Amino acid sequence: MFFTRAATSILKTNLGIKRGEKVLIFTDKPGKTTVTSPPKDDLFQREKIKEFCLILRDLAGSLTKEAIFYEYAETGMHGIEPPEGLWERAFGERVVSELKRNRLLARLLKKKIKPEELRLVEKIIKAYAKRPVNVVIALSKYSTSHTNFRDLLTRLCRARYASMPLFEISMLEGPMNVDWKVLKKRTELIASALNRAETITITTPNGTEISFSVKGRKVFKDSGILTRPGAFGNLPAGEVFLAPLEGTANGTLILEWAPTRPLSYPLKLYVRDGYVKDIEGDDPFKEDLLRKLRENPLNANIAEFGIGTNEGARRPDNILESEKILGTIHIALGDNSSFGGKVRTPFHQDFVFFRPTVKVKRGNKEETIISDGKLKSHL
Repeated sequence: MFFTRAATSILKTNLGIKRGEKVLIFTDKPGKTTVTSPPKDDLFQREKIKEFCLILRDLAGSLTKEAIFYEYAETGMHGIEPPEGLWERAFGERVVSELKRNRLLARLLKKKIKPEELRLVEKIIKAYAKRPVNVVIALSKYSTSHTNFRDLLTRLCRARYASMPLFEISMLEGPMNVDWKVLKKRTELIASALNRAETITITTPNGTEISFSVKGRKVFKDSGILTRPGAFGNLPAGEVFLAPLEGTANGTLILEWAPTRPLSYPLKLYVRDGYVKDIEGDDPFKEDLLRKLRENPLNANIAEFGIGTNEGARRPDNILESEKILGTIHIALGDNSSFGGKVRTPFHQDFVFFRPTVKVKRGNKEETIISDGKLKSHL
């Protein structure tokens, strides 16, 4: 009964599903990318998520014409393109067939597509996607937010897209159980403050100190109301974010949390000219992160800056929820091509910073919008 009420709220309040629309709900499962057997609690969570997906599908099927559920083997990393089968269900078999015939699909899935090739991909989708999905609920463990798949669906096909990586059922009673109108208003006020910025400076009590330019960059709002065509955001929602201007970030980032656990020892990331140049610290996560940065120099790009706006978000050990915690900020490395940046790489990883002080500057005017994790009163 609880699952049903929560699912109904997502379908009706957050996504505003209409009769006659086509809905795609998907998740992933442990596959060949999993080096060791996943822990029991991870398997339990995935079983619960699949159960919730099927409830969503059945409810959506009663509200609209067609609801599809799809499950695939996990990609193993946020930002990697989902498999061919999901593209078929979203855009149609004819689109995938034409992409293959033009030798574009493999390059698209590997994120090695060139701008002129991407324009051809768009032409193919416009010509052959006769009935793409209208609504996507992405409940895969590994995020599809920063992918060509998501970008083409929302930008070109005007699908509404709820991205829910690392979602846990407990979130239905926490960050999903909020007054969406109040959250939307707060999110818009913070977005207005960032729209006034040309440069942003962040400091935290643990030693983080970084600044970068945001001149000319669009500010995005994720307020959980995904009812207009092409809307995209997380559920749970509650953030304002943008892509810092490439090559402008300089400073030091002190990580105390990995995406799903506290670090045994803080890691110190040295940032110069927009990229992480070195990492110091003794936590084993250092080697995992260095491995990703060595794979592709673009993975070290300072890709995103965001501010959490959800008063119901509490947990620091799940990046989907922690980056929404009111008064925190998050900074991501890697890909930013899907939200106004110029870096395209199959990697995107956020890190949350607590008790930040955030100052925005435009010309000679400087404004503090967050002080030690507290939003200023006008926000």
